[in-house]
Amino acid sequence: MTEVTKMTGPKGSRMSEPFDEAIIREYLLDNPDFFSRYPELLLAMRIPHLERGTVSLVERRQDILRQRVRQLEEEITALLSIASRNEQIYLFNSELSLKLLGCADLGELRQILSKELKRQFNFSHVRLITVHDIDSELANIWAKRLHQGHYFGRLTQQEAKRLFGSSVGSVALSKLADTNGQVIFAIASQDAAHFQPEMDNLLLDQLRRLLDFLLPKF
Repeated sequence: MTEVTKMTGPKGSRMSEPFDEAIIREYLLDNPDFFSRYPELLLAMRIPHLERGTVSLVERRQDILRQRVRQLEEEITALLSIASRNEQIYLFNSELSLKLLGCADLGELRQILSKELKRQFNFSHVRLITVHDIDSELANIWAKRLHQGHYFGRLTQQEAKRLFGSSVGSVALSKLADTNGQVIFAIASQDAAHFQPEMDNLLLDQLRRLLDFLLPKF
């Protein structure tokens, strides 16, 4: 630990010289029991506060601890909310998977898929769309929007009308590897902010893998 040198004058009197704040900070960090050995300093020291004027070191420390507790409570609440949401998605996906596995034909699969997703998430459209070589609009959407396998976000009015027959807010699109051709799994919401490029694709990816397994059977 570096010591602060004290300068003396001609008759031994001390010359005032500013302390190095970094040294003081380092000393206090290395000696957390310092104020327990000099408790009178806790009440003697005053710290500026934006709302309450000047407060003691004890009061300031209590404020910091209260702020930290509130921050931790908010983080815990957020984590619990995410966990609850993930549990809901897991349960919904498990039930939907069992229903889709029991479908007798493609028509029933389309109906159940659309009905359940709209009911659970209030989506406006849910479609399975086959991309034909002669359909240049769908082929362009396949190449432009789905080069990474999926797409979250907004479409042009022309693209939305081709996929859903009307304008929509935002969409989630995914490629399906049907043995009989290229298929787009398309979901739309009237909320323009519902599907965003940075969002997690856990649910969509799980459904995509299930549909990749089921479609060839029909």
